[in-house]
Amino acid sequence: MKITLTAKVKILPTPEQIEWLRQTLGAYRLASDHLSKLVFEEKILSKTKLHQLTYRELRSTFSLRSQMAQSVMRTVIARYKSLIGNRHLWTFVRFKKPELDLVWRRDYSFTQRMFSINTVHGRIKVAYESKGMETYFDGSWSFGTAKLVHKRGKFFLHLPMTKEVEEVSDPSLNQVVGLDMGINFVVTSYDSQGQCTFFHGRPIKNKRSKYKHLRKQLQQLGTASARRKLKRIGGRENRWMTDINHRISKALVLRYGAHTLFVLEDLTGVRNRTERVRVQDRYETVSWSFYQLRQMITYKANLHGAKVMAVDPRYTSQACPKCEHTERANRDKKRHCFCCQKCGYRSNDDRIGAMNLQRIGIQYIAEVTA
Repeated sequence: MKITLTAKVKILPTPEQIEWLRQTLGAYRLASDHLSKLVFEEKILSKTKLHQLTYRELRSTFSLRSQMAQSVMRTVIARYKSLIGNRHLWTFVRFKKPELDLVWRRDYSFTQRMFSINTVHGRIKVAYESKGMETYFDGSWSFGTAKLVHKRGKFFLHLPMTKEVEEVSDPSLNQVVGLDMGINFVVTSYDSQGQCTFFHGRPIKNKRSKYKHLRKQLQQLGTASARRKLKRIGGRENRWMTDINHRISKALVLRYGAHTLFVLEDLTGVRNRTERVRVQDRYETVSWSFYQLRQMITYKANLHGAKVMAVDPRYTSQACPKCEHTERANRDKKRHCFCCQKCGYRSNDDRIGAMNLQRIGIQYIAEVTA
């Protein structure tokens, strides 16, 4: 099994190298805008035709090296094809962000604990911040086409990293953990030893609500400074939520370790189902990043010799784990309480969901090993 993820590595260029990188990013952006205008006007998406028309001009006018000129063509064509593929109108694409695509072993390489990066003035060797990045440079990961990003006065390399890992076989699984995702508890886990762990989501929900109200106030102002602040807090909220999902997924995988089957709900289409909640709670519910958390748990589990299985979420919080009686009246959503109408078993409704998911995982293992 191949696992691919993106590592964001902060590089540490010298003052002279910073100037070279800025000039390179500027030339790349201007060349991309120039080529984008031609593609928009002439409706050309053939790389061969664009090469014939613009290669020499890109190199002479913008001082790009050969590989950079080729990269500009690929980037512009890919952006327009993405628009067409998403069924958008044929619109002019502008390149505003200071970014540069770097092809492995052509535009950049990694030798002697330093990155060698191509610029308009030649190759430079740049150090990087290694803290927390040791895992990715142990020789087991292969590099892909990177993106050089200049953000808030700092330079980063977004590196696609691919690693071959051994896929976990079903007979080797010796533990099943049910993971119920929700709002008041981000994740509720129930394991084979009958232990239940809650990852509280109320503080997260409250903070997201504060972001919502702040965003509403700024939108009502409608000034230029308000729009700039809207953009800043949007990025801040996304980074904060991504960090929380990273910490929760890491804690789960490290807690249960290898040879564990994690069973969670397939919440695809959850947006359509949750838009029926109260208007004041809709933002916190609909915009919750369940899919991102699921993806993080999946790839971290694969890296640590575990496995993830997604199942149909219907009735997982309405079925009694003791007598299997399923009824909507079993669950009181407002009080977050479960009470079986047949046998009287009581518990927290999120814990019940995790128990039922764990039971589904046990049934799956029993079937595949029979």
